[in-house]
Amino acid sequence: MSIATLVVDDEPLARHAIARLLRDDAEIEIVGECGDGLSAARAIREQSPDLVFLDIQMPGMTGMDVVGTIGASRMPATVFVTAFEHYAVRAFEAHAVDYLVKPFSRDRFAETLRRAKARLHARRGAAAVPDMQDVLDALRERKDYLQRLPVRVDEHITLVDVDDIVWIKASRNTVRLHLASCEYEMRETMATLAERLDPRRFARIHRSAIINVARVSTIQPWFNGYHVVTMDTGQKLRMSRYQQASFMRLVSPRGDAGA
Repeated sequence: MSIATLVVDDEPLARHAIARLLRDDAEIEIVGECGDGLSAARAIREQSPDLVFLDIQMPGMTGMDVVGTIGASRMPATVFVTAFEHYAVRAFEAHAVDYLVKPFSRDRFAETLRRAKARLHARRGAAAVPDMQDVLDALRERKDYLQRLPVRVDEHITLVDVDDIVWIKASRNTVRLHLASCEYEMRETMATLAERLDPRRFARIHRSAIINVARVSTIQPWFNGYHVVTMDTGQKLRMSRYQQASFMRLVSPRGDAGA
């Protein structure tokens, strides 16, 4: 029995590349190609495909908006396609949802398609619903926080992925972003930046220091209730005793830090 498949991507080259690879598989029947979320939602309703390759980053209606419009329980088996958004990839992995990161190789595509087909044959939809709802909830929880920071370097803007930040130091009305191999200065106050970062991923351990919780190697007691935090780069930072309780909750095995 053929697998009715829909391809959704706002980039024509990416969309045609996926379709071309799908045509190499005798089980696949491409029932449509869509370049935006609105037409994708319409096609899913009207054609009821078995499988959809769904781009995440589309203007207007994103891939996750399509899922929300159709409803997680009514979505076909889905392979999400993403160009960056590392946090989205982690959400897909955590909930065992198939995904492709652009640009992808022929081998990576073949492996993803193999997994998607195996799940489709085994489940035929019903068991896939919790995974889809879980990943949708995970992405919605994190969508309001910054994922990349625009930093001016000479005459151009560099976009820094927040996951690459090891720690942040305050200096009056600017902050210094410390990455593993370089540093960037950004004109923003520490208080303002702290409000825009996911508190499950970043912790303010001192009035002048914010750390990436996932990059912590050790925490060692110091004196007078203070601790020293060692980052995975070897950088040692003092943790204020007034921040200790909230930080310990973040790094607890029962907490959400680094999820």
